[in-house]
Amino acid sequence: MKNLMIAAAVLAVGLAGCQDDAKIASRNLSKAADNFEIVRRVVFYNGITGNYMLEITGRCSIEDQTTQLELTCKDGPDRFSKHFLGLSDNVTYFAEQVGAVDVSVFHTRITWKPQSIIPDVDLRTSGEELFENASEKNQAD
Repeated sequence: MKNLMIAAAVLAVGLAGCQDDAKIASRNLSKAADNFEIVRRVVFYNGITGNYMLEITGRCSIEDQTTQLELTCKDGPDRFSKHFLGLSDNVTYFAEQVGAVDVSVFHTRITWKPQSIIPDVDLRTSGEELFENASEKNQAD
C-alpha cells in the first residue's frame, strides 16, 4: 500500500511538470489579472450595426457567464466597481491586454491570503426591532 501511494505521488508530480509553457503563462496571466495587476481594454461590439457600444479600460477581472459578462475593476487603492453587460446573438466583446507583463513559464502562481480566512462581518440591525422582539417575548412569558 505504501509503495502504491509513493508511485501515485511520483506520477502526479511528473504529470504536473508536463505542461506547455503557453498554458502555464496563460494561467499566470489570468491570475495576475484577477489580482488587478494587468490593464485590459474590453470593447462591446454590435455585429449587426458594426458599432462599438461600450469600451472599458482599466485593471479589470473578467468573468464570462455565457449570457452576461461581469467586469470587476480596481479604480483606486481601495475603490472597486462592478459592471454587468448582457451578451446576445448580435452583441459580443473582445478583451485585450494593454501591455506585456513578465510571468513565469516554470512555476504556476498561487495566491494565498491568510487574512481572508476570517470574514469581515457587518452587523445590521435596528434598535426598534430589538425592542419589539424583547417586548413580544416578555408578553409571551
